[in-house]
Amino acid sequence: MTQDIRAQLGLRPVINVSGTMTSLGASIVVPEAVDAVTRVLSQFVEMGELHRRASETIVDLTGAEAGFVTASCSAAISLAVAAAITGNNLWAIEQLPDTGELKNEVLIQTGHMVSYGAPVEQAIRIAGGKVVPVGQATSAYAYQLAGAITERTVAAVFVVSHHVVDYAQIPLKTFAEICHARGVKVIVDAASEYDLRKFLLDGADVVLYSGHKFLGGPTSGICAGEKEFVRNIYLQNRGIGRGMKIGKEGIAGVIAALEAWKVRDHDGIRAREQKALDLWLETLTGRTGVTATIVPDPTDNPLDRLKVAIDPELARITAWDLASALARGDRPVIVRDHEAEHGHFFLDPCNLHPDEESIVAERLLEELERAQRSNEVIFTPLNERWLAQEAAILKWLD
Repeated sequence: MTQDIRAQLGLRPVINVSGTMTSLGASIVVPEAVDAVTRVLSQFVEMGELHRRASETIVDLTGAEAGFVTASCSAAISLAVAAAITGNNLWAIEQLPDTGELKNEVLIQTGHMVSYGAPVEQAIRIAGGKVVPVGQATSAYAYQLAGAITERTVAAVFVVSHHVVDYAQIPLKTFAEICHARGVKVIVDAASEYDLRKFLLDGADVVLYSGHKFLGGPTSGICAGEKEFVRNIYLQNRGIGRGMKIGKEGIAGVIAALEAWKVRDHDGIRAREQKALDLWLETLTGRTGVTATIVPDPTDNPLDRLKVAIDPELARITAWDLASALARGDRPVIVRDHEAEHGHFFLDPCNLHPDEESIVAERLLEELERAQRSNEVIFTPLNERWLAQEAAILKWLD
C-alpha cells in the first residue's frame, strides 16, 4: 500500500462513511485506474483517438451506440443540453450560452430540481437552456409534461438521485415516451447509479454517470447514448466544453475503471460491506437512545446502509450534534447526515479501507459515552448549525 499522503499535505485522515461524496474526494480509485493514470501522464496521445477508444469501452459496458468522457457529471449535463440545442452547428456551438433563435427550453420535473452541491438547473442554464419546471415538488403528471412541451422545447432532463422527491413523479419510461412523441431529447442524470444499462432501455437518449463514484475512476463524467447525440456532445469541446475538458489521464483512468468493473468481485464487495454493517449494528444495539437499522439504497443500487436514529433525551445528544462530534478530533468520521434534522444519519460502508469499520465503531461508542456524561442534552439549534455552515463556506481561506 502506498504511503498516505495526507499527513504530508497537512490534511486530516478522515474516514468516509458518507458515501461517494465529491466533498470527500468521491471514492477510492481502483488500482487499475491508478496504474493507467500513472502510465499515460508522461506520454503524448492524440486526444480524439483516445476519446474514440473510451467510446468503445463505454459502448461495451452500457450497450449505448457511443460514449464520451468529460470533466464531471455536472459538466456532462451542461454539454448534453448544449448538444441538444446546437446539434452539429459549429457556429452555434461557439455562440453559447447565447442561443439566438434556436430552441432552448429544457423541461425538468420540479421534484427533480435538486442540488448535488450546486443546482441541477444551473447546469442547464450554463449551456443557454431555459429551465421549464414540470408539475409541483410533491407531484408531477404525464399531462403536465405533455402540456409543457412547446415549439421551443429541445430537451428534458430526468434526475436519478436520493435527493429527488421519491413519490408521485413521472416514471422514466412514461417521461421518455411523451418527450419522444414530440421530438424532445431525454437526458438522464444517473451520476451515482450502479446500473449502466437500464436507463437507456427505459428510453433515455443519453445517460450521464460519474466516473469517480461507484466506478472508482478519476474525477470524470461519462456520457452514453445515441451516436449522433454523443458526437454533438463531443463537439461542445469547441465551445463551452473547452472549460470542462478532461485530460488524457482522466480518460485513460476511466477506460481502466470501466474495464475493471466488468471483472470486479461485486459479491465480495457486498460481503465486506455487510461485515461492516453487522459490526456497527452490534455496536449500537442496546445503546441508550439509539436505534440502528440496516436499510436499502433509495434508488435501488445494490448496497445497504445503517440508519442511526437518535432520541436526544435518552442519548443526551442530537443526531446532528453527534454527526458533528464524530467529524472532529484526531480520528474524524464523516457520516451521511443530509437528513439529520429528522433525528437520524446513515453510515455508508462503500468507501472503507481495511479495518476502518472498527475505528468507526470505536468512535461511535466514544462520542455516545461522552454524551451520556453530559449534564445537559447536547443540542445546537438547527438554524445556528445551518448558519455556521454558511459562514464556514464564506471563510474558506481563513
